[in-house]
Amino acid sequence: MERTVLITGCSSGIGRVTARTFLEEGWTTYATARDEADVADLADEGCETAELDVTDDEQVEAVVEHVVDQQGRIDCLVNNAGYGQHGPAEDVPSDLFARQLEVNTVGPHRLTRAVLPHMRAREDGTIVNVSSVAGRIAAPGMSAYTASKFALEGYSDALRNEVARFGVDVSLVEPGPVETSFRDRAESEIDGLSRTEAYGWLYDMQEDASLLSGQSSPFASTPEEVANTILEAGVSTNPDPRYVVGGFSKALLYARFVPDRLRDRLLSLAGKL
Repeated sequence: MERTVLITGCSSGIGRVTARTFLEEGWTTYATARDEADVADLADEGCETAELDVTDDEQVEAVVEHVVDQQGRIDCLVNNAGYGQHGPAEDVPSDLFARQLEVNTVGPHRLTRAVLPHMRAREDGTIVNVSSVAGRIAAPGMSAYTASKFALEGYSDALRNEVARFGVDVSLVEPGPVETSFRDRAESEIDGLSRTEAYGWLYDMQEDASLLSGQSSPFASTPEEVANTILEAGVSTNPDPRYVVGGFSKALLYARFVPDRLRDRLLSLAGKL
């Protein structure tokens, strides 16, 4: 029986490549984006497409019901839509902070609530939440983004244990830097902030970080690597709770085992340098 996947945030980057990856594996693939015109080429390639803003309750419910009505099932949900609101916490207005959580954390919750009744009824299904190594390691200048991903990590851990008895799996995919336009969006969000002069060093750090995480970074994973990992989680009968993508990301996560005070001193030193 042909399997069905619903993917959010397919207008570019990881979501776009993930849609193609599932399609190549023979899945009925619903690729969604805020503007359906942005995924028109995916429709030409064989994907089903739909307009979907993850902050819109009615739209989320309508798209999920449409998929179920057409296919009778959703085997896998990939919560990929998201962006990065960077900048020092003092300079990020509360409305932008809330917007970050609304898209990156509440958005996946909306989709999850909509698909779970159908997955529970079939006693089968997988939810893949695309997180980040920033969901496990916090860095200065990323308070809003890190908060959204830390929240998604905790949400997924709780959810996994809530729905396991119903035959539903929940996995997190944690990329580090990826060769996408993600950094461009993050930089545009920073550019829109009213800068406090005292944090000039932090803005400089963010600019330097673009060399490590931009599209040409030697440390970045490819979107294909991330998409293949998402596919692995989606097709597995017993997926891992977490999949870290890329050697650089795995190395970064060792920082979790460094005592907090020492890690803080190292970050402070990096800021001074």
